[in-house]
Amino acid sequence: MTVAIGLSRLRFVESDFEGAHHLAFTIPTGSFDLARRWLGQRVLLLSVDDRTEFGGPPSWDSRSMYFDGPDDQVLELIERRALPPREVDSFAADDLVCVSEIGVAVPDVLAAVATLRAADLQPYGNEPTSEFAAVGDVDGLLILVTPGRAWFPTSTRHVADTAVTVRTSVQQEVTLGAGKRLRPVTAGLGGRPVTD
Repeated sequence: MTVAIGLSRLRFVESDFEGAHHLAFTIPTGSFDLARRWLGQRVLLLSVDDRTEFGGPPSWDSRSMYFDGPDDQVLELIERRALPPREVDSFAADDLVCVSEIGVAVPDVLAAVATLRAADLQPYGNEPTSEFAAVGDVDGLLILVTPGRAWFPTSTRHVADTAVTVRTSVQQEVTLGAGKRLRPVTAGLGGRPVTD
C-alpha cells in the first residue's frame, strides 16, 4: 500500500515485526495550534506529565506533538520554524507538508553517521551519540537509534528493528545494515525523504 503525505510517498509492505516505528510529519510553520486542535479531535495525544507539546533541542527550533499510529507506532507532527511560515486558517490532512523524520534502528549509530557523512548527509542539530543521531536537514531527517531504545515520549514502545528503504538526495545507494538502505531519489519528489 502506498500513501501520499504532502510531497512524500510512503509504501508499506506487510511483515512481522516487534516494536514500534517512528515517523514525523512536517506541518506548516505557524499552524501548530490549529494542527493540535485538529489532531486532538481524532486521536489521543501522547503525553509526559500531562504535557502534549514538546520543544525540540534549541538547534532544531521546532516543536512537536506525538500520537498513536496503527499497531502502537509512534507518530509525530512537527513544526520547524526554520521553514518559511505559511498562512493557514484551518488545518486538515492536506496541510501535512512531507515526511519529516524516519526512525531507523542501526547496530552502530556512530558508524552509520560516518557512512552517511561519506554520502554527503550531515548530522543535524546536536552532536551524534552512540544511541541517537539525526542526519539530514530541516527538510527531512533520518533518526538513527540503537535497537531496543524507547521512542520518545514513551518509555515502553521500543524501536522496531526492521528493513527500511529511504529515497533521498544520495548519489548512490547507501547501506546502513541488514535491509536498511538509502537510494537516490526519483524525479519529481523534491528531494524529500520517501520510504520504499
